[in-house]
Amino acid sequence: MVYRMDEEEYTNKYLNLRILKSIQEYLKSDDSDHNAVYPIRVPDELLYQTLKLKGPKSTDSLIHHIFQLGLNIWSEKVYNKVFGSQQSLEEFIEIVKKQNKEKE
Repeated sequence: MVYRMDEEEYTNKYLNLRILKSIQEYLKSDDSDHNAVYPIRVPDELLYQTLKLKGPKSTDSLIHHIFQLGLNIWSEKVYNKVFGSQQSLEEFIEIVKKQNKEKE
């Protein structure tokens, strides 16, 4: 059975796939070759007390670690909502490959 999807569903899945791929690449990399967005909101006491205890470099590392954990959780929710399973993801990737070949 071949599943057909409309253009809106395809676009939604395609854009979410690109987001998830960029998150995966970001989380795998150790370099700082990514954009930074400021300000980020954090609890005041977390910031102040961590600065007192560990210093600015450790505080920055901690905030980045917390962000990465949140990004992992969020991306997992997006993956489950948009694709739901590995099979569904793989089927969509095949659709993308097929459409890209047709455009060439």
